[in-house]
Amino acid sequence: MEIKGKIHEITPTAQVTESLKKREMILEYIENPQYPEYLKFEAIQDRCAILDNVKVGDDVEVFFNLRGRPWTDKTGKKSYFNSMALWKINVLSGGSAAAAPEYAAPANLSAAPGEDDDLPF
Repeated sequence: MEIKGKIHEITPTAQVTESLKKREMILEYIENPQYPEYLKFEAIQDRCAILDNVKVGDDVEVFFNLRGRPWTDKTGKKSYFNSMALWKINVLSGGSAAAAPEYAAPANLSAAPGEDDDLPF
């Protein structure tokens, strides 16, 4: 799945357990300008590094997987949790966007002075 919005917040990487690290990003999603939505995405393990290349205020396109799981508490009450697992970000505009590449001037393909052009077309 993907969605476009503006980065509102990025948390530092947190070492949740000895083998699990996690980082979160809050995206401001404006479907209705009067009521913006703030969506929390999580980056797990090596995906935490993709948030190093973006900053608050960047307009981005976010690619993610929607995940959900049940949880039963000590009293037997069942709850459900959803998460949006981040796997790719494209910067659309902002300070982190890569500058457009500069290309060399076009090569002059005409014949050198004094040489005949023998091409049949």
